[in-house]
Amino acid sequence: MLDDPTTTTEAEREGAAGSGPALPPVRHWPALDLFGVDFDPVLARLMEEGPVTRIKLPNGSGWAWLVTRYDDVRTVTNDPRFSRKLVVENDVTRLAPHFIPVDGAVGFEDPPDHTRLRRSVAPAFTTRGVERLRDRAQEMLDELVEGVLRDGPPADFTQRLLGPFPLAVVCELMGVPAKDRPSMHEWTNLILSSAQGVERSQRAKEEMCAYFAETMRRRRGTGGEDVIGLLSAAVEAGEITESESVGLALLVQIGGEAVTNNTGNMLFILLNRPDLMDRLRADREGRPQAIEELLRYIPHRSAVGLSRIALEDVTVAGVRIRAGDAVYVSYLAANRDPDVFPDPERIDFDRAPNPHVAFGYGPHFCVGAMLARLESELLVDALADRFPGLRLAVPAEEVRFRRGALIRGPESMPVTWG
Repeated sequence: MLDDPTTTTEAEREGAAGSGPALPPVRHWPALDLFGVDFDPVLARLMEEGPVTRIKLPNGSGWAWLVTRYDDVRTVTNDPRFSRKLVVENDVTRLAPHFIPVDGAVGFEDPPDHTRLRRSVAPAFTTRGVERLRDRAQEMLDELVEGVLRDGPPADFTQRLLGPFPLAVVCELMGVPAKDRPSMHEWTNLILSSAQGVERSQRAKEEMCAYFAETMRRRRGTGGEDVIGLLSAAVEAGEITESESVGLALLVQIGGEAVTNNTGNMLFILLNRPDLMDRLRADREGRPQAIEELLRYIPHRSAVGLSRIALEDVTVAGVRIRAGDAVYVSYLAANRDPDVFPDPERIDFDRAPNPHVAFGYGPHFCVGAMLARLESELLVDALADRFPGLRLAVPAEEVRFRRGALIRGPESMPVTWG
């Protein structure tokens, strides 16, 4: 498949004939289980082919446009002529075998409804809201780190730190009590995996939604600064519906655990590049800038995420996209655009400016970006300062990465120190 991931059927060629300028061929993009932080070779070939290509993913039907150049990615994601809401009504080609959007999910809404929904949880993600969590997050991380140090090496950092810490933080933000956190973690993994099948993923989503619906009913009228309290108040005030509140809660909860995979990818790089780890240990003030560069570089996901549908004919990079066409953007490709990031394959902790789009762009920019940065900074501080001589406990090629997952990251991270 990698020798030629990019075939076009005769029917597709005939469909393009006589309809204006010849369309580029449809390139088949398989679901690859890639190792480590390797850049997807299919995406690399698509980037070389042109700023706008056509792709067919393993599931769904038809084909979609793929936009890879930085400026074009930002244009599409910030242009109201491209709709997320219409995706729900169309069986667009996609990576996941399951496509089960929750009714009113903010990820599939367009402004002004999208703006209304985000406003209901915005107070939790302001600078004040995130800083409110800093001390508690540091306490939870210290407790985890002290447990690891007490038990001594070796340890699986995914199991002991990179998994439990983001889960604890997002549950604290949400208002989910400690006793319910294991269920949240299990549901999230099932929803984000294609390996367990459509039915298991659907069931996990239904169970999480039922949990949030019941919890918010119990919290109605009690107030609170956590997300469940804010959503309950918004429903009571008639600003959002109950189903919308559940969809929002699910999105925030699932998104919160992305830090596990992102920091796992960062740590894998640092453990294979001692020069970079030494730099972090020596330059504490430079760590936030280094984290931004790692965010730019790491592969956050497999293939592409959610698509959009063109509401009218739009020209992007000289290519005419017709009304009704599905369009994907690749933030991973945009973050490797050499016109914006010189020598993009090199990790450069001094890179400035660094306007990466790791958290998206436009109206759907990740609402939890500030919180994710806080968690990443706390984790990097702990890894650099509290584990002298930190190194992999197995050869790098034996580190297991998630298979059949929509989000890329290490399944385990065996390390030792001292």
